[in-house]
Amino acid sequence: MARAKQAAKTGGSPAETVESLSKDQLLGFYRDMLLIRRFEERAGQLYGMGLIGGFCHLYIGQEAIAVGVQSIQEKGDQVITAYRDHGHMLACGMDPQEVMAELTGRAGGSSKGKGGSMHMFSREANFYGGHGIVGAPAPLGTGLALANRYRDNGKVAFTYFGDGAANQGQVYESFNMAALWKLPVVYLIENNQYAMGTSLERSSSETHMYKRGASFRIPGEEVDGMDVLAVRDAAKRAAAHARSGEGPFILEMKTYRYRGHSMSDPAKYRTREEVDEVRKTRDPIEHLREQLERDGVADEATLKGIDAEVKRIVADAAEFARTSPEPDLSELYTEVYVEAAQ
Repeated sequence: MARAKQAAKTGGSPAETVESLSKDQLLGFYRDMLLIRRFEERAGQLYGMGLIGGFCHLYIGQEAIAVGVQSIQEKGDQVITAYRDHGHMLACGMDPQEVMAELTGRAGGSSKGKGGSMHMFSREANFYGGHGIVGAPAPLGTGLALANRYRDNGKVAFTYFGDGAANQGQVYESFNMAALWKLPVVYLIENNQYAMGTSLERSSSETHMYKRGASFRIPGEEVDGMDVLAVRDAAKRAAAHARSGEGPFILEMKTYRYRGHSMSDPAKYRTREEVDEVRKTRDPIEHLREQLERDGVADEATLKGIDAEVKRIVADAAEFARTSPEPDLSELYTEVYVEAAQ
């Protein structure tokens, strides 16, 4: 049960309160998290039906992170993440129909069916991909930040990876470069307690991920990743630090995934009681729902209306994904290379 309690830890200054935000903002956070949850639940169903092939990593339980961080981003800021990426895509504003169609490998997908679950991309949404190589977002996100610095455009690269990836060597090379050149990047470590099936305590000598940048003089903070307002508050401070020319910042988001590492993972390395305790006491959507009802921001009817709207959106996305045609074989040869100007 100690691991479930870890997900509730916070760091830094107090988060914004319900009273300090508008009703539209708060309901927007609730809707966006619920959209991710319902979308991922349907994706899991489609995977079980054989309509999604390959790997599929669900974001259920971690919704507050993508939604909270996205809420403070400015136009032109970039997002890059690993392979548990569907939630980030939706938070960035990508069309649920196109995301679901990409999961099923259809021509109507955001990457024309060629990216699948782990490798979607959208320049329009400033989403620079999910990436299947563990730790890859760190150097790529650092490269985005280098471009921002070179162009002096005031943009920040929000770079996500997990607690398992935090042990990769390329992450520390990225930290060193970002600190040395004071690059505008926020590294977000989504610490969901288990790297595939290995607990943090068994794989990391330093279990406080936000301290991982200390030797590079990169400041860090531990955040309750199950609280969308705490996430938003910490992300706001980190982004201001990076945007001001002070260099990188590390946010360790203490969170928890309810499902296995991927759809093929039975998650026997933890007990059902552990998962149930987090669902019961720290679920990010239920936590916000209770706040909204308690503080009179929304009543049960309003929240049920949002749930119904979200279910319709997800149902439409699933139907679009099911009926969209498969890509033409000629797509195998498109967008493989960039033709250089003569």
